[in-house]
Amino acid sequence: MARVAPLDRAALSVAQRAVVDEVRAGRRGTVPANVLAWLPSPELARRAAALGEYVRYDTALGARRSELAILVVARRWSCAYEWAVHVPEAARAGVPAAVIAAIYAGAVPELRDEVDRAVYLLAQELVSTGRVSDVVHADAVARLGDAGVADLVGVVGYYTLVAFTLNAAEVPAPGGAPTLD
Repeated sequence: MARVAPLDRAALSVAQRAVVDEVRAGRRGTVPANVLAWLPSPELARRAAALGEYVRYDTALGARRSELAILVVARRWSCAYEWAVHVPEAARAGVPAAVIAAIYAGAVPELRDEVDRAVYLLAQELVSTGRVSDVVHADAVARLGDAGVADLVGVVGYYTLVAFTLNAAEVPAPGGAPTLD
């Protein structure tokens, strides 16, 4: 059972209501479960939500590559909610079903696009070891540029925070989506 209560606007403090209103007015249009979990600390919720809006929509990576990295993170931390929310987003952004299935299975996906492969390898190495080897980093910089690599590390770090938040709050996947063990 989730440790996060459903949104009850009447029970929120003035600061919490301001965060909810700000997040709803943003590009998401809704208040995701991770923001609800952060609401006991309104300033954390506000700042993390702003970072989340940037890494979700505005990085140098584009939607497909961001979603690819998010799936790597969701799978690594077995975050069923994050996985369930981002699989359809990844599919809409052009991540092939076979790539999504391989990541779900814990297998290395076949990525024909060299930039996608660089994104996958950096994200996978970072969530697996907490570091990035010189070879993987150099390849990522060559394909994404310094700004792209900085954004990619930001995406991986932010969605790791989201996964930890959702897992700590025991937020289940919506709508009976598959669990990740």
